[in-house]
Amino acid sequence: MSAGTQWLRACQGWPAFKACIRVQRQAKHALAHSLRVRLMCMFVLLALAMTTTFMFGMQAALGIGWRDAAKPLVADYIDKLAAEIGDPPDIERARAITQRLPLSVRISGPQINWRSNPDQPDNPHGWMDDRPADTESPRFYVRTTADGHRIQFGVSVQAWHDRPRFIGWVTLFSLLVLTTLAYVRVRLLLRPLDDIRAGALRFGAGDFAQAIPVRRSHHPDELGELAATINTMGADIHQMLEAKRTLLLAISHELRSPLTRARLNTELLPETADVQPGRDALLRDLALMRDLVTDLLESERLASPHAALHREAVDVRALVEDVVCELQTAHATAESEFGPAIDMQLPPALPRLQLDPIRIRLLVRNLLDNALRHSAGAAAAPQITVQWDQRQLLIAVRDFGRGVEENQLPNLGQSFFRPDAARTREGGGVGLGLYLCRLVAQAHGGSFAVRNAQPGLAIEIHLPAATV
Repeated sequence: MSAGTQWLRACQGWPAFKACIRVQRQAKHALAHSLRVRLMCMFVLLALAMTTTFMFGMQAALGIGWRDAAKPLVADYIDKLAAEIGDPPDIERARAITQRLPLSVRISGPQINWRSNPDQPDNPHGWMDDRPADTESPRFYVRTTADGHRIQFGVSVQAWHDRPRFIGWVTLFSLLVLTTLAYVRVRLLLRPLDDIRAGALRFGAGDFAQAIPVRRSHHPDELGELAATINTMGADIHQMLEAKRTLLLAISHELRSPLTRARLNTELLPETADVQPGRDALLRDLALMRDLVTDLLESERLASPHAALHREAVDVRALVEDVVCELQTAHATAESEFGPAIDMQLPPALPRLQLDPIRIRLLVRNLLDNALRHSAGAAAAPQITVQWDQRQLLIAVRDFGRGVEENQLPNLGQSFFRPDAARTREGGGVGLGLYLCRLVAQAHGGSFAVRNAQPGLAIEIHLPAATV
């Protein structure tokens, strides 16, 4: 065989080898992480061990003394069969015995040499064999006639050839049926674990509307008691979250009126040279407090299960350009009259989509404001990309700053979370901007994803939307 042919055959066998390795890894993973698989393996091993122990035990129990008890009866029956064959032996009588009984007969002597089963080996695994005549077994199953002939009796191998194989297949099939029934039973017993896992995931996602079903609630087992305990814990957590939301709403509503009066009183201060700096600083702080209260109210509205969107035809391209212009004007300084640069990647033609324009404007503003805040000293300007693929609207914003630690990425988008401990507006606000973006995306039935773009941070919003 040439080297090329060997290489070709090796390449043809490689996918099968990889499939075997993959199956082996999956089985190892299931054995290590699946309680159901471990219970089934334990059941099968226990069944095999019990079967083996029973078989060897019964053999040992039946093997103790049965030969001594049955030997006289068998010896007497062998004598009768030998007498029936006759002296000298009659082949026709011997053949009639083998046809009537599952026995094999062998006659050897000076005149007659005959075997009932010529194809049977010389050492059949039955009652007789060709061991030396001084052993007990041949003397027990062998008879000698007066004229010197030797008659040997044994089990007919042909009569018992197919029966052990049939019994083996029946045993294997029964074991498979029992294993399947045991698997179904174990699956039913462990079904509450799937319910508990699904319920824990729902509670972790903030969905407390559906409790974990408790099977046989009148007489629950350990898993039923565990499900009931987790339901109680979920109800307590839901109650605490609702109390926190109610408190935030109450505080936010109560703060709006004093803030409005304070801003009005501040604007009525005289615009003199000595008062103007303090007046401007106080107006800026009041504006920050107003924005914070507004963000709190908006976040609680969007987090409510009854949040309603006011959808209408929105020109997303014009909306993004308007928000960019607004932010550039707000961040303009004496050194930079036109404000910071923002790279816009917008499609030339974008249909009008059914969206909530106020919430989408809030989303775009918060994303760009977050990118601008973390782009100080970056090599490139923040970038916003808008794409439409006939089914979903993609809004992606990326900055080229330092990014965040990988272990902090899952927490971005949570309320009041910031990568550092600072809580100043210059350092990044109080952690409600990305939280509001996530709520807006979820309210529209979309997704919110954050990743490190190296350099910088990239945030992608996917929104399903219908065209007008």
